[in-house]
Amino acid sequence: MEQGQCLTPFQRKLLLKSLQAELRLEYRRRIEIMLLADTGQSQAQICEALGCAQETARYWIAMAQAGQAHNWEDCPMGRPKTVNQQYLDRLKELVSHSPREYGYVFQRWTGQWLSKHLAKELGIEVSACHINRLLKQMGLSTRPKPATDEAAVDQPDTTNSSLVIRDLTSTSVPESPGLLLFTSIR
Repeated sequence: MEQGQCLTPFQRKLLLKSLQAELRLEYRRRIEIMLLADTGQSQAQICEALGCAQETARYWIAMAQAGQAHNWEDCPMGRPKTVNQQYLDRLKELVSHSPREYGYVFQRWTGQWLSKHLAKELGIEVSACHINRLLKQMGLSTRPKPATDEAAVDQPDTTNSSLVIRDLTSTSVPESPGLLLFTSIR
């Protein structure tokens, strides 16, 4: 192997071997940036060849020049995870119980209250929106389940009217002051 501009023969061999594995595009790009820099290509040439941002190319070229090419995996991609399995398990447990069991006065959880409770309990602060997103991923919700179809069949739909029409017999007349009975005169 020929001598490169910034990588040692061992680093170059390690990076070439790493490229053979199935990697995320971002990791592959890191390695390719360092290998191209080692061949003497400029930052602009590398950006054009790989379609990457100048900041990305500059960073990984500097890593190669500093002898840190072997650390291409050490910088994780994206935002660090704060929610762990313990957090998810506790969230699931809280949602399955009434907030009153934990000393709250309200009857059902909200994302905001779950967020506050878990922040106090586990020290991990997560937004209410993310709590609701996690619940949805687990197939859970803070909202009560709607009535089943069987219950709806037994109860007449009176949501949009104050008049209920049904067959009346003398024994089924309700004692409601709001209900007036009309008899037809022939």
